[in-house]
Amino acid sequence: MTTDLINDAPTPAMASSALTVDIRAVDPARDSKNIHVWLTHPRAHYWQMTHLDESGVRDYLGAVLDSADENGWVGSVDGVDCFYVETYLPSTLIPHDVVPTGPDDIGMHLLVAPPDGDGVRGLTNQIMAEVIDFCLRPIERGGRGGRRVIVEPDVRNTAILEKNRAAGFSPVSEATIMMGEERKRALVSVCDREDFEASELVALLNREDVEVVSSDDVHLASLAATPDTYSHLNPDTFAIAQRHLVAKALSEFAHERLIAPVPATGQNAGPNDWILKIEDTGPKDAGQSEDAAEFPDGGCVTYSFTARVLPLEHWVIDEVSITRRRGDTQLGLDAQELVVELQDALDIPENLMSTYLEELASTLASSAFKLAEAVKGRRPDSTDLLTSDFQSTEAAMTEGHPGFIANNGRIGFSLSDYRKWAPENGRTTRIEWVAATREHSQLSLGQGFDEAAHTDWALSAEERELFDTRIRSAGRDPEDFHLLPVHPWQADHRLAISFAADIARGDLLPLGAGLDEHQPQQSLRTFFNRTRADAPYVKVALAVQNMGFLRGLSPKYMRDTPAINDWVAELIGTDPVFGDAGFRVLRERTALGYTGDVYHRTQETNPHRKMLAALWRENPLTVLEPGQQVVTMASLLHRDHRGVAFASELIRASGRAPEDWVRSYLRAYLHPLVHALLAHDLVFMPHGENLILILDDHVVTGAFMKDIGEEVAVLGHRDLPGDVERIRALVPGEEKALSVFTDMFDGVLRHLGGILDADGVLSSEAFWILVAEVLDHYEAEHPELAHGLAGDVDLRAERFAHSCLNRLQLRNTVQMVDIGNQAESLLYAGTMRNPVAR
Repeated sequence: MTTDLINDAPTPAMASSALTVDIRAVDPARDSKNIHVWLTHPRAHYWQMTHLDESGVRDYLGAVLDSADENGWVGSVDGVDCFYVETYLPSTLIPHDVVPTGPDDIGMHLLVAPPDGDGVRGLTNQIMAEVIDFCLRPIERGGRGGRRVIVEPDVRNTAILEKNRAAGFSPVSEATIMMGEERKRALVSVCDREDFEASELVALLNREDVEVVSSDDVHLASLAATPDTYSHLNPDTFAIAQRHLVAKALSEFAHERLIAPVPATGQNAGPNDWILKIEDTGPKDAGQSEDAAEFPDGGCVTYSFTARVLPLEHWVIDEVSITRRRGDTQLGLDAQELVVELQDALDIPENLMSTYLEELASTLASSAFKLAEAVKGRRPDSTDLLTSDFQSTEAAMTEGHPGFIANNGRIGFSLSDYRKWAPENGRTTRIEWVAATREHSQLSLGQGFDEAAHTDWALSAEERELFDTRIRSAGRDPEDFHLLPVHPWQADHRLAISFAADIARGDLLPLGAGLDEHQPQQSLRTFFNRTRADAPYVKVALAVQNMGFLRGLSPKYMRDTPAINDWVAELIGTDPVFGDAGFRVLRERTALGYTGDVYHRTQETNPHRKMLAALWRENPLTVLEPGQQVVTMASLLHRDHRGVAFASELIRASGRAPEDWVRSYLRAYLHPLVHALLAHDLVFMPHGENLILILDDHVVTGAFMKDIGEEVAVLGHRDLPGDVERIRALVPGEEKALSVFTDMFDGVLRHLGGILDADGVLSSEAFWILVAEVLDHYEAEHPELAHGLAGDVDLRAERFAHSCLNRLQLRNTVQMVDIGNQAESLLYAGTMRNPVAR
């Protein structure tokens, strides 16, 4: 069958194209070579045939050709073979109770060849439309004569789910489907001729004013028209976000021993099958009570899933396997409902329950938005990140904190705020500035800085001239003020309201937006300057509730921040162990805070005291060697919308053995931080956002530590300068060791080891052997420091206290810990076996 896409009347979707598409029956002898290349490409992993050689593909196609229930077809565009289609009798694959099917229904699988170079713009969308038309077109006109097309893609295949939705498919139900000896969790969906012709895909291809991005099976056409504000909140996309967050919640709640799944029993239960039964103990209205009486076990809810439990009680859950039932009734997955079902077990205070649920809602909405943008080709995948620049990688992160469930709360942001200032959108903005009288503000300067040097560093010459002009036009003298940057959200929501009196009496003079473009970082309130290559980061206050805190910045802390940074930098810079590991700090060189407001005259501290302050931090790009690349360490825990891990892609691209790659990473990350603790009683907050990794040929060779002023501590009695004394926190040796056990082992390495194990790159056992190897080497090199300066730290202890993050947020989602006394705020769940115990 040959169709000229510009003239074929039955397919209005083709009106704007001039490509000729041919679909013919598969010929195993002729087609196995091409189809083998397509099926074994990483993008085709959902076909579960990447392991086949060409002979195996030929045998597979022969079996399809000989089958009475399925047919294979090869498609070409302008004479070049570039896609493979299978049509089949749906009743042979899809359970009848999921979709009752008849002889006029037709099942369909589509595989588009990986693009050659940049590909053809819009090609995949036109192929998709042609194949659906082929399935629905009457037999006498060269089609398959289907009444409906039925598809059953893997629920994890977000790209094809979105493409199906755009083509007019409506989801019916999730179902477990056997593919040979393998099972998959599928989203069964249907589409008839009317659905297809009314679809977004047909409308898109009929438009001549739309630029179509393309070119492979994970990209969807991007509408040039104004986007639908709520388009990411469609059922298909949100269901994927829900499934992912439910999997994470089950995993992390089990890790923190808030829930206790038990092995599944029964004839069909496998060794990795688990059950979580939740008794229906929550409040019910009359209708709910009656419903519960109809079910066994009083209406309790049961979660079933497949999972492996790795060291550090790390649950690697197969998202596809999760089901939720009440009695025999299967229910949809819903992260907020899960928390409500678990409210007693999670021990969330009733007065904070709705706040936590709102943070979950925001986290889900953020995930859905990022997913929808990714399947439209608007976000880089893990392969793209191998060659992306620093800030593209920063904006590509999707997960947030790997341990916290509600990690994208951002309560206070509207949808338009989210689109402008959420770091994952990668948009730039111009920071607002306010002039603060010197009498009520303090500028703190690090070593080697005077005020003129600070001003030259923090602002461009054009900005300084602009703001001086605006101050003079207000009848004031620029010499009477310090220039303070303010987050645009903060300026809009707080400056003219919370600080109205300060503006009225002239202590604060709003100056408007600066001229430099800044990009928000993962930490939400930090900006990277995209206009001036040598400019510093700037960190500002942001009165938005996110992950257990209002994201303020304390003027009191800012006074000592440069001095603390200089002291830490001097210690790091003069110890050769750090230099040998490629470990450096990004100093916060200058800081500024305003204290003239009434909130600073109350008897006790309050969040309003932390609404007008800023610090300026060094830029890592100014000290890189030629050829080096930098990425946020959070990227090592990143999976893209296809499920592909960036860490696994880095190892593949490096050409190094996985063991060697991990050794190099641990040498740059774990080794220097262990040395800081054991040799100096110095600890940082070393989570993914706080380190920037240096890559040489995709291998980690060094690291920058940042966020020093607020998140560093000295845990011993060593001498400290007076202006550094506030970072001292005397704790016993077991608590000192938690800076490694909790912050690095549990907070970072547990997740990375799980990713590499799940991807088949490196087993978890081998991973933790490499971690132990780092400690062995350190002890061999520094035997006198193996147990720290006071001899009270044992990093090879059999067990350690299990400090839990989600328990903190669940206890108080508004303020997780007392910043001034964090150790006393921690919550524990017994002890945990040390994976590197002697």
